[in-house]
Amino acid sequence: MSRPRDRESNKGLLPRMEARPLKAGGFSYRYHPLGEKPIALGRDLQAALQQVLDMNGRSSDRGTVGRLWRLYQEPPEFKRLAETTKVQYRDNWKKLAERFEKTAAGAIRPPHIARYLRKERASAPIVANREVALLSNLFNLAVELGEIERNPCKEVRRNRETPRDRLVEKSELAPFVAWALQQGPSAVVLVSMAQFAALAGNRRAEFLKLHWPQVDDEVVRLQRAKQHGGTTKRELVGVSDSLKEVLDRMRAAEGFSPMGAVFRAPRTGNPYTEAGFKAMWGRLMKKAIQEKIVETRFTFHDLRGHYTTYFKLKFGALPELHADAKTTAAVYERSREVRRSAL
Repeated sequence: MSRPRDRESNKGLLPRMEARPLKAGGFSYRYHPLGEKPIALGRDLQAALQQVLDMNGRSSDRGTVGRLWRLYQEPPEFKRLAETTKVQYRDNWKKLAERFEKTAAGAIRPPHIARYLRKERASAPIVANREVALLSNLFNLAVELGEIERNPCKEVRRNRETPRDRLVEKSELAPFVAWALQQGPSAVVLVSMAQFAALAGNRRAEFLKLHWPQVDDEVVRLQRAKQHGGTTKRELVGVSDSLKEVLDRMRAAEGFSPMGAVFRAPRTGNPYTEAGFKAMWGRLMKKAIQEKIVETRFTFHDLRGHYTTYFKLKFGALPELHADAKTTAAVYERSREVRRSAL
């Protein structure tokens, strides 16, 4: 009587591969070439998969996570993503590639994902969540291609996340702005962008390439960066006295053009690239901390939190930043006091 086929152990194998259960536990692997005797591949699944790929003369990354990443970037859906999102995905991939690029997708199991989240990336647990989210997208693609049967990332809980609660108070933002305006032309542009984020509440991606035809004396016309369901939403931000001061400063800067960028790099006259902005902002913030202008660094997302918090204090309601107001409340509303009336 022949031994019953163990179908479960063969999941994730390449065609013509076989997994043979061992009495002591585990499996040994072998490959069945057409018309030839089986070839022993040993007990290491990843090594066995790579041997089969090599024997068939295929591309060295056929069946690997690295190949999935290349395929993931080809569809129009990826190309339509915001440039900042694509940059973020590429940054995430750089870390994932160190661990998974040459690994066969079928060899990755939930314990490997859990180890990556908890141990290998223990120093950056939140970033690790973003990286595994991208990895999960790649495995979804592998499922669609029929290369694996289930996504191992979906069976592992992510690291716990606590929303940032850094509130940039008016009392610390004002001296930072006054100091930065004395640090040279580049710093003037950067701190003006910071004020725009704090006064208008927009994401940096929404106004990094803002041009003067989008601005008049009453409103600034922007497009919301994160769109869902194929819809687009324009935002008309009213120009307050404080925001007008920022815009007037940019109009008065050298190289002003009524058709040009609002926030332009002094050397080129063009908008900052995302990478260029991050480098310049990082240096400015580091210098501000060294000179004790601010005690702890803050991000542009924290400035969006500044806008949301002070907007609610002034108007008694949250601004419309997301389709779901709960997201705005959970992520950006950072009040340290709750006010209510007595009966």
